[in-house]
Amino acid sequence: MEFGRSRTFTYRHPIWSASIALLVAALLWLVFAIWPQGLVQAIGGKKIFLNALFNGVTLGGLYFLVASGFTLIFGLMRNVNLAHGTLYLLGGYVGFHTVNITGYWLLAFPVAFIAVGAFGILLQVFVFQRIQGEDLRQTLVTIGISIVMADLMLWEFGGNFVNITPPNWLAGPVDTFLILAQRSSGELIMLKYPLVRIVIFAAAVLLGIAMWLALNRTRIGMMIRAGVDDRDMLSATGARIQIVFIGVFAFGAGLAGMAGVVGGTFQSVAPGEDTRFLLASLVVVIVGGMGSIPGAALGALLIGLAEQFGSVYFPTYAVVLTFVIMVVVLAFRPQGLMGKA
Repeated sequence: MEFGRSRTFTYRHPIWSASIALLVAALLWLVFAIWPQGLVQAIGGKKIFLNALFNGVTLGGLYFLVASGFTLIFGLMRNVNLAHGTLYLLGGYVGFHTVNITGYWLLAFPVAFIAVGAFGILLQVFVFQRIQGEDLRQTLVTIGISIVMADLMLWEFGGNFVNITPPNWLAGPVDTFLILAQRSSGELIMLKYPLVRIVIFAAAVLLGIAMWLALNRTRIGMMIRAGVDDRDMLSATGARIQIVFIGVFAFGAGLAGMAGVVGGTFQSVAPGEDTRFLLASLVVVIVGGMGSIPGAALGALLIGLAEQFGSVYFPTYAVVLTFVIMVVVLAFRPQGLMGKA
């Protein structure tokens, strides 16, 4: 079926298909070939390019972890939760103190998931169930909650940048199979990249696949999608839709909490990160398409790459680049790259 869809796209859009094929071929050459000296002088060393590429991909994995919870809450359930960045920041602080107290990095993930998921349940029960369908009130109330929570976290945890220390088995870089250059002696110089970023990105990919399968291949996923389309009809069948939605909200909030642990591991946790990741989640969901897990993955990848390549090659316009992508997508495909019309 997927092969048939790709053939249909090729027949209907030959110019776009040829452009995408050329772009992919050029990218593969840039990644695997030894660069000629003229190219190095024009855009800098291959190490800079590859680091920007992989940093963008792994940053996209982090954005996906945050935005996947947001696309469940906002895209599927139509709950306007502008306190989602607060959930990310709270998870980062919970993970930081869990690692400091216990010394176990992996333990920070379930602890942050449970703690932030429980906070999400409180939001769903005491806020969103009372103002269901009132988008403006949801927006104003969750903005107020995010401001109050930001002040409470500043009071409790302070305003310093904190980093979550990964375990020793994830510390340091590892050799990759990518060639940076070749010495005059014929020796190849290989790229080294932090292992923790590779492991976290792989975990994000596995989580995304599991979420897609759960939403599209299980009974609970069918109930969630049916409840979004027609809540009253699903309730009439005897399904306890409110319990389902509470579980979905808790899961989406827990994902944001785990993303806070990830962000604190290879970046940092500090006041203001809640606003940054809320905006990133909004952009990712708009670019990828509301309620689409593959769309969230594609949007997160595009935004992560745009940020990293922008900061390296266009530092003056790096902030603008992500919003240019959003504007272009909205202009030509308002429902998002993989959203339904």
